[in-house]
Amino acid sequence: MIRFGPAGIPLSCKGRTLQDGIEDVHNLSLSALEVQMVRPMTHLITPDDDEIGMGFRDIESKDVEEGFAISILRDEDVICDPDEPIDEDDYIIMLQSDIVKRYSEFEAIGKRAKWLDVNLSIHTPYYMDLGSETALTETCLQSVQNTALVLNALDGDIVVTSLGIYDDEHRSREEIDEIILDNVGYLAEWWKDNKIKPRFGVEVTGQQGVYGDLDQIFGLCKKYPIITPVMNFSHYYSRTNGSLKEVDDFRDVLEEIRSHCKGRIHTAFAGVEYEDGDEKRLTPIKKGNLKFDPLAEALIEMKPDATVISTSPLLEHDAMYMKIIYERVLAKKVAKSLKDKKKSEASE
Repeated sequence: MIRFGPAGIPLSCKGRTLQDGIEDVHNLSLSALEVQMVRPMTHLITPDDDEIGMGFRDIESKDVEEGFAISILRDEDVICDPDEPIDEDDYIIMLQSDIVKRYSEFEAIGKRAKWLDVNLSIHTPYYMDLGSETALTETCLQSVQNTALVLNALDGDIVVTSLGIYDDEHRSREEIDEIILDNVGYLAEWWKDNKIKPRFGVEVTGQQGVYGDLDQIFGLCKKYPIITPVMNFSHYYSRTNGSLKEVDDFRDVLEEIRSHCKGRIHTAFAGVEYEDGDEKRLTPIKKGNLKFDPLAEALIEMKPDATVISTSPLLEHDAMYMKIIYERVLAKKVAKSLKDKKKSEASE
């Protein structure tokens, strides 16, 4: 099954909550939504007397700016189990976000999404730096973990992230690669230790100065089996100077991705402008040089389970546009197949 959906709450959605977005996606006859995480700050609060002994899933924020409980700090350990009883000496880690007032709301929203057949994924903050040894790197690691905890509560499909940039004049690319590998290894262990159900997806990036060409990601998949590749076609098209033109180009890339993928193939698509192997900006699909029709044909021929997320500025409009193109190409192929079959039967 091929699913289409937007990267974020639809622009046309009257409400701005996550549940509003899921219901709007369903009403638009789409079947996927990629939640977009900004980089919310965390802060610590001490539990009230009536909160001691509770799990943090039921801790409700006292005001919208406080956010929601995401974990517990006990001594120097961060506890992510929402059912772990809170001790009086614990601190509750709050994620400053107005998505929900308490963690348990994610569980209800996730069930609603499944009932409406909307596949949920989530994208970490877009600026990630796991290739240095700075306070920012620690913040980025925490952002990946918090994003994973949110999608885990939603019982969603895949966490999508990039990993780092090459902008350290004191370190070579090889040294930055090693730091990234170590940090990904740390996250992979954390994933297992905390029984995170959603897949850990690493996305192809669109600039030469950012870690994430296809070979690097495949190398990560081999080193850490928990990793699955995410194909952002706009990024790949830019990075390879417009290599995706024919059906065979898309098919070859999808075959490579499928051979390393754990579960459903997760992709993103938009129009794009690039220069010298670097993405400049995303555009509506009709205005970009990257065309969706050959990808639609490749998907129809291969018949994979795949999700295509619209990262176009038009979000849900282009998600629906891709779905229409896909269905149009499929209808033509079916009609041609039936016509050929009739001809064959008539000639016998």
